[in-house]
Amino acid sequence: MLTDLKTALRPAIALTIAFALLLGLAYPLALTGIGQVLFTSQANGSLITEKGKVIGSELIGQSFATDRYFHGRPSAAGKGYDASVSSGSNLGPTSQALADRVKADVAANPPSPGKLVPADLVTTSASGLDPDLSPEAAFYQVDRVARARGLAPDAVRALVEAQTDHPLLGFLGEPRVNVLALNRALDRATAHP
Repeated sequence: MLTDLKTALRPAIALTIAFALLLGLAYPLALTGIGQVLFTSQANGSLITEKGKVIGSELIGQSFATDRYFHGRPSAAGKGYDASVSSGSNLGPTSQALADRVKADVAANPPSPGKLVPADLVTTSASGLDPDLSPEAAFYQVDRVARARGLAPDAVRALVEAQTDHPLLGFLGEPRVNVLALNRALDRATAHP
């Protein structure tokens, strides 16, 4: 009877080990290798390097606090743009903490006469790590950035237009502006030789 049990279990154990090696080791290694060969940048986090130093990622927002730069969406991830605690704030519409944070964000982006503050300048994204803004939110900041840099607003507006990514095939997705890419273009445009 014990021999029959061993004989019956042997294929199950062999298949379990084989599938564990195949699906737990070989398959992930193969996909990692393919990703590193065919999609190196994406497989490594779409990192942006400058002078050999990593300065950010195309996929994760970061904080820009001075008036010389375009500001991204507020982040509810940890102390701001912390990928290890990515999440929304989970604050409801009746939350006083949410109302206070939104008031502070509106104060940091004071409305101009006849203009409302775009929603993405005062609301967090679901992940808290969104690297993009709507073109409206970027255009809203043009006057502040131009004033801080001593540039003509039309020149800064042209940078925003040049950095705007349009929907794929003209209808898939929303127009967006990557804040890090826009700020890097702004630095390049104002760099002194």
